[in-house]
Amino acid sequence: MKHRTFFWFILPSLSAMVLFIALPIVSVLIQSVFVAPSQVLVTTQSCGPFGCTETTTVDAAATAKAAEAHPLGRFNGLGTYLDRAHLATAEVAQAWHDSPTLGAFVRALMTLPFYSALAFTLTYTFAVTPVALLLGLAVALAVNALPRAIRGPTIFVSLLPMIVTPLIGSLILFWMIDARGIIGATLQWLLNDPGLSLKASPALTWLTLILYGIWQQAPFAFIVFYAGLQTVPHETLEAAMVDGASRWERVRYVVVPHLAPLIVFVALIELMDNFRVFEPIVGFSAEASATSLSYAIYSDLSGEVPRFGSAAATSILTVIGVAILLAPVLVRTWRDFNRKVV
Repeated sequence: MKHRTFFWFILPSLSAMVLFIALPIVSVLIQSVFVAPSQVLVTTQSCGPFGCTETTTVDAAATAKAAEAHPLGRFNGLGTYLDRAHLATAEVAQAWHDSPTLGAFVRALMTLPFYSALAFTLTYTFAVTPVALLLGLAVALAVNALPRAIRGPTIFVSLLPMIVTPLIGSLILFWMIDARGIIGATLQWLLNDPGLSLKASPALTWLTLILYGIWQQAPFAFIVFYAGLQTVPHETLEAAMVDGASRWERVRYVVVPHLAPLIVFVALIELMDNFRVFEPIVGFSAEASATSLSYAIYSDLSGEVPRFGSAAATSILTVIGVAILLAPVLVRTWRDFNRKVV
């Protein structure tokens, strides 16, 4: 294909990517280096028989005028990225200097909002993604081995977590683990502990969110792998059976290599999706025990006074985090592609 033909072929997709991906990211990057302009304060003095008192109020008209003069706000440079709500460079340096051990330093980091959110986000991502991939592959192999008569109902049941809206699903599980819910009440009865609460423990809250994430993510991996299993060459499987390969060996040396591109694809999708974890935290009302980077953005934008600069800075840091997570997989995929071409 000639370069000119190729250019016109990809132009629509390239234009859409620039319009809907690149430009919004650039606008968020620009917003992240600005903060809301300072409010104009007016101090008035009132005197009476017993002396004078000063009252400070916000001059709404002057504040609005200042906002109109500077729509983006006041330029702050990298100040937003380095403040206590984000990278907190001064606080991290102080904690490193004051902490006698690495454990004490980590505990000090967990008191900072950004690092606390990052810790849960990474824990959720690296716990949910591999388990969801393995569970999805296992379910796909099991369903593929079922008789055709019962495959349809089994597939439908397996896809129920995808049919249920994530927020609704997390709310349902939230009610189930409540002390009056079926799971919470059953655990209290089994452990003979009427005061047991899954919501009161940060560790149990993290575990509950991770289990919910696996339940919600596994069906996507299952349906993609199940579709991929339909393309596995039967001749290769039959040859492996003739050579005496066991079921496990056929899966390991025939099925998994054949599904490798799909595994990479599902891993990339789920890494990006899990790194943006948000709905379970809202549904479980777990923000006291677990917050994520996406929830931090939501908090900045949902306050009485939205902090657009702070939300934009967290968004850019989230984009950088996703890029770092995907880089090893993308580099390996690129190398494998070049090796095959050569």
